[in-house]
Amino acid sequence: MSANDTAHESFIKTPQQLIVVGLLAFTLPVIVIIMLAQFVISAASHDPAGQSPEAIATRIKPVASITVAAAGPGGFREGEEIVKSACAVCHTTGAANAPKLGDKGAWAPRLAGGLNQLIQNAIKGKGGMPPKGGSTDLSDFEIARAVVYLANQAGASFKEPAPPKAPADKK
Repeated sequence: MSANDTAHESFIKTPQQLIVVGLLAFTLPVIVIIMLAQFVISAASHDPAGQSPEAIATRIKPVASITVAAAGPGGFREGEEIVKSACAVCHTTGAANAPKLGDKGAWAPRLAGGLNQLIQNAIKGKGGMPPKGGSTDLSDFEIARAVVYLANQAGASFKEPAPPKAPADKK
């Protein structure tokens, strides 16, 4: 035998090996097809409870929602409501050096400046606090209500500011 003959030699040397290779060549693809079919069939089954209206509503509900809160008398929100929705982000955690809600020691130097100074600082912003605490949709009156609520939680006894008078209709 020459070197060229060994390069063209088959790994099947006997008729038994030929039969085994032939059977494997036929059965192996059939087994793979059956396994794929089982996988597809089992994955396609669904839970009938998943088609209920409640389950469908849960799957398609929006990620976020907007809640419109009712305003108090005169269309203004209460100070406590404003603090909970806008101010609490910083004033409950002390973020950006904000005095914590109810911390008398942190609020004492600020209260010494008086209510008007506190309100002006809240409206214009001071230190790490942006103007109106970042809630530009709040009116100055609503900011004043929130400031009174925050200050009173820290021991002040400020009175609720009077609501602004509605402009008279010109005829």
